Amino acid sequence: MSDKTMTADEVAARLHSGMTLGIGGWGSRRKPMALVRALLRTEISDLTIISYGGPDVGVLAAAGRVRRLVAPFATLDSIPLEPHFRAARESGAFAMTELDEAMFMWGLHAAANRLPFLPVRAGLGSDVLRVNPELRTITSPYADAEEFVAAPALRMDAALVHVNRADRLGNGQYLGPDPYFDDLFCEAADEAYLSCEHLVETAELTKDATPQTLFIGRHTVTGVVQAPGGAHFTSCAPDYERDEAFQKLYATTPWDGFARRFLAGSDESAYRAAVQTWHEEQR
Repeated sequence: MSDKTMTADEVAARLHSGMTLGIGGWGSRRKPMALVRALLRTEISDLTIISYGGPDVGVLAAAGRVRRLVAPFATLDSIPLEPHFRAARESGAFAMTELDEAMFMWGLHAAANRLPFLPVRAGLGSDVLRVNPELRTITSPYADAEEFVAAPALRMDAALVHVNRADRLGNGQYLGPDPYFDDLFCEAADEAYLSCEHLVETAELTKDATPQTLFIGRHTVTGVVQAPGGAHFTSCAPDYERDEAFQKLYATTPWDGFARRFLAGSDESAYRAAVQTWHEEQR
């Protein structure tokens, strides 16, 4: 067993243009934003992004890094539609495969289990099949002969996820209300990079929490990044809630101005300093 710790910039250096990248979290909840910001500091582009979309999708789309998005939605939760995603999509900046949430989940399960697809009822009788003509249906080989959507496997070259705690070996722990399928993202990817609020010794992971909270196993993780506040401005319960004031600023500021003020620094500390300065100005 080896020490898998690295920096966010070291993770970004292992990624490349043209890859399929999965991003965990859900909407504006526990997104690996420190890793996404590290990616924005590179010239990597032409990405296929697989995500239950939030500001991860918004910033990458606004920055022109996305070739195709595979997602059931792109939301900031308290702001229903991610505005920078919307602007980029309406301008035709990238292609999109929009799936039902259940189809997306079964696509993750299929990829995690190295299956080409899994049958699902979701999507039948809806426009999902119309707007995605590449999707196929399949008939049950048993007596029921029921028709299903064949949800395609969502395989990824790499995945980025964020959790509350992890150890140096790659075991990841969530302490909030929902795992958000981050374990499936790790299992469905050739490489998975895990950022965490707190890096602890392995024994500490189950000292005050049940083993069931250890939902990401080290065998699926390539690298671990200690990134306190690494989900900002999304939530990372119970460590912190969503920074609603800053999210509103993000949603109402033209992309160039937002990126120039908050994302032009050379590392994550510059982002944190810029955010702190902005909050101080609001007092």
